[in-house]
Amino acid sequence: MSDTLTLDVIGQRVEVNGEYATVRFSGVVPPVAGLWLGVEWDNPERGKHDGSHEGIVYFKCRHPTGGSFIRPNKVNFGVDFLTAVKNRYALEDGPDDHGKEQIITIGKKPVETIGFDSVIKQQSHLNNLQEISLRNCAVSCAGEKGGIARTCPNITRVDVSKNLLSSWDEVIRIADQLKNLVVLDLSENKLQFPSGSPVLTGTFSTLKVLVLNQTGITWAEVLQCAPGWPVLEELYLDYNNIFISERPSNVLQTLKLLDLSSNPLIDENQLFLIAYLPRLEQLILSDTGISSIHFPDAGIGCKTSMFPSLQYLVVNDNRISQWSFINELNKLQSLRALSCVRNPLTEGSKEAQTTRQLIIAKIGQLKTLNKCEILPEERRGAELDYRKAFGNEWKKAGGHQDPEKNRPNEEFLAAHPRYQLLCHKYGAPEDGELKVQQPFMLKNQLLSSMTIQKVKAFLSRLLKVPVSELLLSYESPKMPGREIELGNDLQSLQFYSVENGDCLLVRW
Repeated sequence: MSDTLTLDVIGQRVEVNGEYATVRFSGVVPPVAGLWLGVEWDNPERGKHDGSHEGIVYFKCRHPTGGSFIRPNKVNFGVDFLTAVKNRYALEDGPDDHGKEQIITIGKKPVETIGFDSVIKQQSHLNNLQEISLRNCAVSCAGEKGGIARTCPNITRVDVSKNLLSSWDEVIRIADQLKNLVVLDLSENKLQFPSGSPVLTGTFSTLKVLVLNQTGITWAEVLQCAPGWPVLEELYLDYNNIFISERPSNVLQTLKLLDLSSNPLIDENQLFLIAYLPRLEQLILSDTGISSIHFPDAGIGCKTSMFPSLQYLVVNDNRISQWSFINELNKLQSLRALSCVRNPLTEGSKEAQTTRQLIIAKIGQLKTLNKCEILPEERRGAELDYRKAFGNEWKKAGGHQDPEKNRPNEEFLAAHPRYQLLCHKYGAPEDGELKVQQPFMLKNQLLSSMTIQKVKAFLSRLLKVPVSELLLSYESPKMPGREIELGNDLQSLQFYSVENGDCLLVRW
């Protein structure tokens, strides 16, 4: 870069020895002669000051040590999109004589060709490209107008994450030449988004997946740009300090997946603003710090009108510590899958399997929990155990085997909103069942009907051990000192006379 820089460089993204920064100043910094660039580093520990020198403020930084002055010739301003494509996927020019050897580099593999045929092969190769990854290739601009459209018009999926793109307008200049673009990943580009409503150009008319993780976009900017994404189905907004400030109005109506992970400002009140996206099937809220949720439009045993299409919810790595959170999820009319690991509720003193069974019992329509399918036998066992485990509490709260007298109080129903339904499904627990509070585990209602094969399949998932390596036997207090092998996978536990109180032994 020459010493004749203009103010055009202000706001541009640059790279210096592997570190990324934004140009905030271009000019002279007395008493040292010559042109300097003032940059604000992405990593503030890389800098030396806040943009001031000898009492004069040349530019401002968000961090007191986020700035530096650098000579222009030390800075990498990047390359245009098409140059990056050719560097990664295309021909490297050899000798000028067409009759001599030239090299095509496909990926990292050099392929030798002879003469002008190599140019034709290069053009054909680029023309047929449909998926490209230019991650960390220092892409900073679109380049020559129309060049992308002429050279590689058939691209449908583009990864330009961790580059030097500095504005949404530059993204538009690239995407406008890719008429079949379906997937675009812009993660880790610090982008400036338009302050007003952008002009609708049809640039993203085919775009279905947009990844904007760690781009600095705000929720207001999402809504400003969203009219230009008419068929968008998946939107990823991780690590942007998003605060949902308003409800999407006539935008994002086609969205099926929204990822808001690692945005710690989000809370349950903000979620209400996106609760009526009509086609939203997957919502990812990992590492947001969320701890509670409540659907005020639905009472005990009722379904909420919010999130009408939501099938899969991810709330990993949060602060969920109360069972009321799980109770509320049963109000979601379409929920079929839940991931809820690494929360205080699931990492407490209870065994993991106990927690799993409680969640299954509390959310009636759930088919998958933490990426593990809920089999009908597992659901039946979990619900029967839940019904028995809280039977005494139910009776003390006013529950009764006689339907005419069965009136548990509001406090119990709030804590156990599905309990009455389970009593209707399986019958109210009898007094004989409730005399001794059994440990919360798989019990004889489930075990008696299960085959050895199904028990092994269950244990295989629980213990992460292949079924073929599991050996089962049991001991009974009625036969002290004797161990009975469970050798026939097709027989049930009842066939072997396994009873409540017996000890199942598992070896591998």
